[in-house]
Amino acid sequence: MRIGLLGTGPWAQMAYAPALSRHRELEFAGVWGRRTAAAKELADSYGVPVYDDVDALLADVDAVAVALPPSVQVELAVRAARAGRHLLLDKPLALTVEEGRAVVEAVEEAGVASVVFFTTRFQPETGAWITEQAAVEGWFTGRAQWLGAVFSGDDSPFAASPWRREKGALWDVGPHALSVLLPALGDARRVAAAAHGPGDTVHLVVEHVGGASSTLALSLTAPPAAAGAAVELRGAAGVTLLPESSESAVSALIRAGDALLAASRTGRAHACDAAFGLRVTEILAEAEGLLDGGV
Repeated sequence: MRIGLLGTGPWAQMAYAPALSRHRELEFAGVWGRRTAAAKELADSYGVPVYDDVDALLADVDAVAVALPPSVQVELAVRAARAGRHLLLDKPLALTVEEGRAVVEAVEEAGVASVVFFTTRFQPETGAWITEQAAVEGWFTGRAQWLGAVFSGDDSPFAASPWRREKGALWDVGPHALSVLLPALGDARRVAAAAHGPGDTVHLVVEHVGGASSTLALSLTAPPAAAGAAVELRGAAGVTLLPESSESAVSALIRAGDALLAASRTGRAHACDAAFGLRVTEILAEAEGLLDGGV
């Protein structure tokens, strides 16, 4: 499968380009970016073509990987799907329900495969744990803390990201937490409560369709010494904690590439497809409405 990379920012450089270049069954076929010079520099470093025109790249590939801000991702994902290209997307899928639905509709109409890269779902230790807990009955409650120091440290390459500055932890790390909780506890019935904390910190209470509840603490402004992620489930089976993963984002992205290949070959949707990305967007939009004082 020939796959092109859309995007040239830190995440494209740190994760996507290395993963595409190392994947044994994907051919890294080129780079397009909004900044031509940056696209050329990234493409040259991997010995692949650079494209000035995104449609020219789409004409030369079977799939695209998108490492761009969510609002830009939506437009290009729809464009690529309509061109018949499979999609390796990043979270969040979109920042509004309407935009997320547009991606899903384009994917369904074109019959292409889609995978949204929720990192934890593609790391072997955490992915296996999530699958195991999803098969356990009787979970009573869950707790997720996803605390980053992107805005409180002094060395994060993502600190200058305009969309992260605007939307904060809810939309940046909220998808990670939900991608772990939803398989184990079931879909969200509603966001029962949402409150602001220090900086961009938010606290959510979610009711799940199976009767369980969960709480989420999300932040990009935690003190560096307090940063980290933890998930705990409690129920009839006892207490279990999300294990730590020793695998890099690059290795996890290679597995996401495997998932895209499998979905494209079998026609069976992956659990982390665009439709799941839309469901996460719907839940986050509901939480945002509560935080903004809506219904």
